[in-house]
Amino acid sequence: MFSIKDNALLRRNDKELLRIEPWGKNSLRVRATQRCEFLSDEHSALEAPEKTEADIIIEGNTAVITNGNITCHVSSGGVLLFTDRNGKVLFEEYDRTRDMYEGSKKFASALEIDPRTFQPKAGCDGYKLIYRIEAYDDERFYGMGQYQQPFLNVKGCVLELAQRNSQASVPFVLSSRGYGMLWNNPAIGKVTFGKNVTEWEAYSTKQLDYWITAGDTPAEIEEAYARATGTVPMMPEYGLGFWQCKLRYQTQEELLEVARGYKKRGIPLDVIVADFFHWPHEGDWKFDPEYWPDPAAMVRELDEMGVKLMVSVWPTVDGESENYEEMRELGYLSRSEYGKRLGQLGNACIFDPTNPDARKYVWGKLKENYYKDGIQIFWLDEAEPEFTGYEFEHYRYFIGADLEMGNIFPKYYARMAYEGMAEEGQENILNLLRCAWAGSQKYGALVWSGDIDSSFRALRNQLAAGLNMGLSGIPWWTTDIGGFHGGNINDDAFKEVLVRWFAFGAFCPVMRLHGFREPFKPALSDHGGGKQISGAENEIWSYGEEVYEICKKYITLRENMRPYTRSLMKEAHEKGTPVIRPLFYDFPQDKACAEIEDEFMFGPDVLVAPILYAGVREREVYLPEGEWKNINDGKCYAGGQTICADAPYEAIPVFVRAGSEAEKYLL
Repeated sequence: MFSIKDNALLRRNDKELLRIEPWGKNSLRVRATQRCEFLSDEHSALEAPEKTEADIIIEGNTAVITNGNITCHVSSGGVLLFTDRNGKVLFEEYDRTRDMYEGSKKFASALEIDPRTFQPKAGCDGYKLIYRIEAYDDERFYGMGQYQQPFLNVKGCVLELAQRNSQASVPFVLSSRGYGMLWNNPAIGKVTFGKNVTEWEAYSTKQLDYWITAGDTPAEIEEAYARATGTVPMMPEYGLGFWQCKLRYQTQEELLEVARGYKKRGIPLDVIVADFFHWPHEGDWKFDPEYWPDPAAMVRELDEMGVKLMVSVWPTVDGESENYEEMRELGYLSRSEYGKRLGQLGNACIFDPTNPDARKYVWGKLKENYYKDGIQIFWLDEAEPEFTGYEFEHYRYFIGADLEMGNIFPKYYARMAYEGMAEEGQENILNLLRCAWAGSQKYGALVWSGDIDSSFRALRNQLAAGLNMGLSGIPWWTTDIGGFHGGNINDDAFKEVLVRWFAFGAFCPVMRLHGFREPFKPALSDHGGGKQISGAENEIWSYGEEVYEICKKYITLRENMRPYTRSLMKEAHEKGTPVIRPLFYDFPQDKACAEIEDEFMFGPDVLVAPILYAGVREREVYLPEGEWKNINDGKCYAGGQTICADAPYEAIPVFVRAGSEAEKYLL
């Protein structure tokens, strides 16, 4: 039975309550449950919508709801079909039941597969949910966060809906059929973009909840999604330049000497990082005074050099930490379903950012021990969090079971620092995280791609990861230049990886050098902040003169582009525009651009063709419509063609749109 309430279409059929309503321009929100009511929106990724009036028509046992450019048709069997203003089908639910309908005609299937399948979990009001959509041969899918695979188009992929080190589940998908869909559910699960069916699955949940928008271009769809979930703050000025990092500077003086080295050489440096285990114990959230005797003086000296200090923060709390017992008593730690909570990571457990009081408590420690000394950028590491073995069934948070709510952890972790910093009056807030969920961007989350290996294979994966993160509504993205694991600073093969990655990094939203380089350096002591080993040197002069000159060239190029990069960040802030994006984003009418997965746009006017394989010294580059200049030799080319571009060891092919503002910064 259909009804209309509060500008929404409702359908009650036996156990299921279905609700479809406008949620911003050209967009609808769909919810279904077999419980007595829908959940509150406290943990939804969606913000309160821009007010629009839907056109709802109920005719007997069918109904139609229209909001601008999108229409949902509900059949007499309750099956949903979405079309745009021209009647083009966006998608239709996959229905294989005994009562199937095509228009007014009734069919039957012996399969008895319902598109919205709620499988009850015994003894509770949760369900295993499977949601099925018809597959289309010509459809391409983009977004979904970052996965360590080289595919930009994820059609044909099975993706785990779970957070892991180097994997970020941000369940927004952009379809080539002209729609975007947010799976508004933080439960652990998976999605299959199959040839025969698209299937979303949540292992434990209480309702189906998704948001869909229709648009004529990818940009229109992305901007609608940004309005629905929020945009990043304006990128602070120090986010536009070069960041220096390694695992790990062991002392205050070592870190300062590196910053002085950049200053002495006249190389621009915006941020330097104090990485993990600078603390006495995990969960102390302060410097170990034996190795970092005067953080305030360190910050002052860096400020005089024009360098900001970013400090690593972990969500882990060691049993020996001065804060462990108090946090345990107050209920600020995540919980194990069985056995001891200690041991999640070594002798540590994870604080619970889903608890608002726990967020305030941890921020209070960060404020007292870092922020008051002038440290205003935090590296919120372990943001998945990295539970041992990712045993999602074994952990529970303040707001519910990890299996049901786990993907929201990085969003609340980002929120912890963001709200504390905003309360102090800070604007343009940025913090680095290893993971994200839908909406993390509005809390100033700069996401990096995790502890990847130092190889060309990994570099290829990062290109797909960065582009899909941008299309998932996370425009602030970066990667460990050179990879994290396995790079020996004396190895010529690794130097080639580093050089190619460094050139790629110059055109990423944030340019950040990091890595656990070999040969390793021993620990300084057996206690506190001295007990962890470190990697080899990772400054640009650590790799010999040739590599140094190449890196210096790309840092200078990045610095010259600062006004252009700033304009891209303004668009990301105002409209949710990805800073880096596939060619089809800016050239949606060019069919060839839809097939290009190894080039990308850095904003609307700079085309980058990274080198992704060892030994390559030239490559084919497709140039879209317009006129393009090669920044390496100044030669001009007409668009709409594929050319062979030189790619010597010291340069990757980069083309700037002739006559654009960017041309004066790159040529």
